[in-house]
Amino acid sequence: MARENKDAEYQARVKEHSREGRLSFQKFAEHKMRGEFKAQAMDKCQDSIKAFAECAEKQGLFVVFNCRKFHKKFQECMYEHNSNEAFERYKEEHKNDLDAKVLRT
Repeated sequence: MARENKDAEYQARVKEHSREGRLSFQKFAEHKMRGEFKAQAMDKCQDSIKAFAECAEKQGLFVVFNCRKFHKKFQECMYEHNSNEAFERYKEEHKNDLDAKVLRT
């Protein structure tokens, strides 16, 4: 009887550990997908990023004061293309890719 309890406890721990592993693979795959999503957002906002970078390079320490409009455009673009809502839509659109990444990893 005591041996059966130990076997049951062992199996429960193994099952719990394997579940945790699957969950971490899911998180890892989402993390990779978030990186891909952010790279796409950066590509879409390349013009505003470049304009802000040029302004910052010219202004030096005065970047905070003199490049606000460029920074604001950059932030607006990134918010539009890199928001949590946009990422959730992206995840839904690429659900099959996410499932494939979880199974591969």
